[in-house]
Amino acid sequence: MDSKKVSNNMLARLPVYLNYIKGLPESTKNISATKIANALGFGEVSVRKDLAKVSDGGRCKLGYVCEDLIRDIEEFLDIKSLMNAVVVGKEDMVQPFLGYEGFSYSGMNIIAAFGVDCKKVQHVGEKKIYPMKELERFCVDQNVEVAILFAPAETAQAACDQLVNCGIEAIWNFTPVYLNVPEHVVVQNENITTSIIKLRMQMKEKNEACL
Repeated sequence: MDSKKVSNNMLARLPVYLNYIKGLPESTKNISATKIANALGFGEVSVRKDLAKVSDGGRCKLGYVCEDLIRDIEEFLDIKSLMNAVVVGKEDMVQPFLGYEGFSYSGMNIIAAFGVDCKKVQHVGEKKIYPMKELERFCVDQNVEVAILFAPAETAQAACDQLVNCGIEAIWNFTPVYLNVPEHVVVQNENITTSIIKLRMQMKEKNEACL
């Protein structure tokens, strides 16, 4: 995938298309860009352009074969090759991630968690929460590429530094802290406060439109 030719908006839409198509009845063999656009509330032109970049399987009046389009989107997003990942944060924050299987559908394999307040190994099903002192050994041994960071603000940068020293290539940052990382480390920031504000503004706009 040539990232220079793909916008962030397109990257945000493609997983939505994928989930929608996978959720269609098994009897649905073909799908059109128009139907996808109408079902998801996207502009038809945008959907057509997105699909044309990931697949050459579209046919006039027939649309795309669902099975083929699913394969093309998954290959384009490279989500069939799983990346090993760990979650880092307080025990009560990281525990739910170990039981959630949905990440695997996006190409992420969460294999363990590390609690900044963890004193001994804790078992969550078949997976474990380790003390932070085990982080480097584990990441090196298991070839961990990605970390999801939920550490408290006061320990976020220190946890980040540990992850970088372990060879982590990317950090999904859910802390309110702007992380300082080397240029070769990718950081995706998720600001929950901003998301809540956007949600409230959308609710306000919808209520005002109903008056």
